[in-house]
Amino acid sequence: MPARLTPKSPPRPAPPSADAIGPVLCGRVRELRKKRGWTLDEMSAACGVSRSMLSEIERQRANPTLVVAYRIAQAFGMSLGELVETPNATQRIDIIRADDRTFHYRSDRYCRIRTLSPLHLEKAVEYYEVVLRPGGALRSAPHFEGARELLTVQEGAVRVRSGRDTAELRKGDSAHYPADVPHAIENTASADAVCFLVVTYSRE
Repeated sequence: MPARLTPKSPPRPAPPSADAIGPVLCGRVRELRKKRGWTLDEMSAACGVSRSMLSEIERQRANPTLVVAYRIAQAFGMSLGELVETPNATQRIDIIRADDRTFHYRSDRYCRIRTLSPLHLEKAVEYYEVVLRPGGALRSAPHFEGARELLTVQEGAVRVRSGRDTAELRKGDSAHYPADVPHAIENTASADAVCFLVVTYSRE
């Protein structure tokens, strides 16, 4: 799972009116870029939108198309809805609905990973639901130095590998292990394994 392995239904902050979306979006782009400490050139590289277009958007001389807005939102780790949210909204509850595929990080015949933490947040902790099909495995290269994982098995049975160490886990078991070395979670049963995974990164 990559080191940086991005809440939508009510309750949500009310979006701005249609007439206000353009100015709000343009202002948000500049605000978020400044918060990240990006230059226009750096943001252009991150989202694949030309520097001149970004400059026009920030100065409210151009409204981005849906495709451009989507690329900008992705660069910030946001959904389109989050990009145009009213900045001073008072709602503080972020909701990730079970059927919202925006948060499906990976989904194939062997493994499904669904993030349970909003990816637009700057954070040192990430939270995932991992479903491994029979014979499936999630193998990861080392994350950043000091990274660790906390895994709890909700259903099934898995084998955890961290460096040269291994452990067998069943329903209700948890394991905490280094993730700054090669590591893996392997389904060892004939049914789906459902796990909850917390990844923590050193703050230093």
